[in-house]
Amino acid sequence: MTAFVSALDLFSIGIGPSSSHTVGPMRAARAFAERLADDGILDRVTRVTCSLYGSLGATGLGHGTPDAVIAGLAGLRPDDCDPDEVRGAWTRLSDDGAEVRVAGRHAVTMTQGDLSLEPRTRLPGHPNAMTLHGWGADDALPLAEETYYSVGGGFIRREGDAVHESEALRHPLPYDTADELLALCEEHGVSLCDVARSNEVAVHGAEGIDAGLDAIWAAMAVCVERGLATEGTLPGGLGVKRRAPEVRRRLEEYDRDEHVRDTSTEWLHAFALAVNEENASGGRVVTAPTNGAAGIIPAVGHYYLRFVPGADAAGIRRYLLTAAAIASLVKKNASISGAEGGCQAEVGSACAMAAGALCAVLGGTPRQIENAAEIAMEHHLGLTCDPVAGLVQVPCIERNAIASSTAVSAARLALHGDGTHLVSLDTVIETMRQTGLDMMTKYKETSEGGLAVNVIEC
Repeated sequence: MTAFVSALDLFSIGIGPSSSHTVGPMRAARAFAERLADDGILDRVTRVTCSLYGSLGATGLGHGTPDAVIAGLAGLRPDDCDPDEVRGAWTRLSDDGAEVRVAGRHAVTMTQGDLSLEPRTRLPGHPNAMTLHGWGADDALPLAEETYYSVGGGFIRREGDAVHESEALRHPLPYDTADELLALCEEHGVSLCDVARSNEVAVHGAEGIDAGLDAIWAAMAVCVERGLATEGTLPGGLGVKRRAPEVRRRLEEYDRDEHVRDTSTEWLHAFALAVNEENASGGRVVTAPTNGAAGIIPAVGHYYLRFVPGADAAGIRRYLLTAAAIASLVKKNASISGAEGGCQAEVGSACAMAAGALCAVLGGTPRQIENAAEIAMEHHLGLTCDPVAGLVQVPCIERNAIASSTAVSAARLALHGDGTHLVSLDTVIETMRQTGLDMMTKYKETSEGGLAVNVIEC
């Protein structure tokens, strides 16, 4: 099966704070509710229960997973729901029970206890697993039982489902590795972006992919704007103050003084902070390729538009397509899931995507683009996922700002060479996969190691 994944799937519009712990479980719960309806048994269901295993059980409370499950059962979609309808959906359930309208129409009574957290149980399919049961009047056996895996980036997989390749077969320029992608570029005299666009047009049509990319960037831009303007303290109990608005004010003051230093890097940081503070608050963000790493692609994209002469909307489309081509390689040959590979799989992947994409819109050759992505990924190898208190705040927010700087540095460094380098992107992706396998579970989105156990929660 080809590695290529559409940008319209990789960059999905959803809500925070986590693509794997919020968006994925919401989609899984909604799919379960729809399955009950499709199988004709929804009207017989009197109760629904859900068990959250592994990483979903370990950090589910901090990531809003129970709320997402209830919202999904009620028929909400992460891409178009009101985030306020998701916040507190589970916590509003009383001990005596409250009504949940499954699939948006069939009322059942549920309590908080109908969702169980089982962090010590790890199912073989993936560290992020959840099993849902639909119960009838007779509690002896469930009417329906399904297990879903939230495999990163909001993607879900139902246990037992076969992999469908029908769409992949429509890609005119398939590839599985970076070497194959570069060979396609050389054979056809095109860039990575052109390969991606050919595959996208074959599935979505030229107008469809352009409209989709424009909608993705518009959502990213709104998120940055909202994050730069919204004051306050992030939810969850750590007392983390939003910093992006204050940074924006200071930079605007600096920029009014023509003798002040170059502020482009500081604006880059502000853009990333803005997105990830929105994500941490449960606001609307674009998964890129995950929510925990959602600030890097929009931050570097805003850097391009604001500080690169000649930057335009067409360049943003090329930027997003190139990023998707790189992300496809990581998703196919390693992982974009923090629960599977640590933060190297999330922030490391996003940094590689942004570095290669920026290199592309700065005029880089295919081999320079591949080099930029490799540099960025190489210097995130071994990065752990250790969110304090299970919240996507510390160190996640700052980590996006720093990785945005790394992406810009990697792109510009690659442009100074001819694309020749010792370590290939394929090699560094495989190394990331192996490192993720070797990494102890406590460093993979369980909040059982690293900063998560060494920072006192005040």
